[in-house]
Amino acid sequence: MSKILYIQTSGVDIPERLYAPFILATTAVAMDVDAEIFFLIKGVTVVKKDEAEKIKVGNFPSLKEVMNKAIAAGVKLFVCEQSTQLLGIPRGDFIPEAKIVGAGTLNDLALDADAVLSF
Repeated sequence: MSKILYIQTSGVDIPERLYAPFILATTAVAMDVDAEIFFLIKGVTVVKKDEAEKIKVGNFPSLKEVMNKAIAAGVKLFVCEQSTQLLGIPRGDFIPEAKIVGAGTLNDLALDADAVLSF
């Protein structure tokens, strides 16, 4: 099976950039493609508890609704532990579906993916 890795570096301060990885990953799963999203640098703020509910752009549903669809479809979420430390965000402040991992995991995911896209 093919695999796509989406890398989210944009944070909650740029809400219009947050929808794409979730929508594209959900679409990939519907196309029978494995999809993973890796949150890096300010991107980790997207998966902090209670943050996605605050984000709604235009006529789109809230980011939380889009995120929930992606999770329900089977999209895997990874959070860069070093980025959480850089921003001073405790490990327990993230949604339970997001797995906190080390920097080496990003390299492994990228090497295993058939395509890598960054936002």
